[in-house]
Amino acid sequence: MKYSRNLRVQWYDTDANRVVSASRMMVYMMETANVQCEEYDFGLDKLRDERGLGFVLGSIQANFKKPLHTNDEITVRTWCKEARGYSFLRYFEIVRDGEVVAEAASTWALLDINNRTMVRGDESFDGHFLIDEPLDAQQLPRRARATKKELTVIGQRRIVYSDIDYNMHMNNTHYPDMICDFLPDMIGKRISKMSLTYAREAPLGASLTVLRSEPLSSDGTGEFELRTLDKDGNTCLEAIVEVENI
Repeated sequence: MKYSRNLRVQWYDTDANRVVSASRMMVYMMETANVQCEEYDFGLDKLRDERGLGFVLGSIQANFKKPLHTNDEITVRTWCKEARGYSFLRYFEIVRDGEVVAEAASTWALLDINNRTMVRGDESFDGHFLIDEPLDAQQLPRRARATKKELTVIGQRRIVYSDIDYNMHMNNTHYPDMICDFLPDMIGKRISKMSLTYAREAPLGASLTVLRSEPLSSDGTGEFELRTLDKDGNTCLEAIVEVENI
């Protein structure tokens, strides 16, 4: 079974190209998961306030197969695989007119906020979430990991108040917007594939160094690899994105 939520795309969800941005697509997915948690009595606030636990996103791999536009009627679906050990797997689909236009697989961990230790997912949540078949991993982008590919420093990014959520670090859904800010001119282009691996949090006030691979095509389309580093040189984010013309 899959949990479903129907939405209409709003004008403010779209970017300068009049298509829904990768960050907003991620918002649709994450908020649908949050609503499901609320309905199953595992709301994020309740989980944090009463049990001292919080979900931490480890990675997400997404295909944005077709662009979405203002007033599109969509259904966002989410489901899980049985939790095993410390990994909690959640999947997403966005459907328009009966066609899957976006899909994503994500890996989460459950964190004890007070002592910063991981909690086994199968001891806390089995039987509480809708379970269904996972997405075909062969259809998803490869997971972003550190490679030997040469990346060039292209700028700094300070984490400011508007980036953060209640956890006091950059919200997961803001990262695609940050990535787009460090890609070649995105007018007339969109992210069609995205793979993000979160290694460390980006807290308020941090200054991240952003590294990126060079464009492989003259028009700035194709695959890019990006990495962010904290002031000590530790990797915070590994990203692979594919950019295409609209």
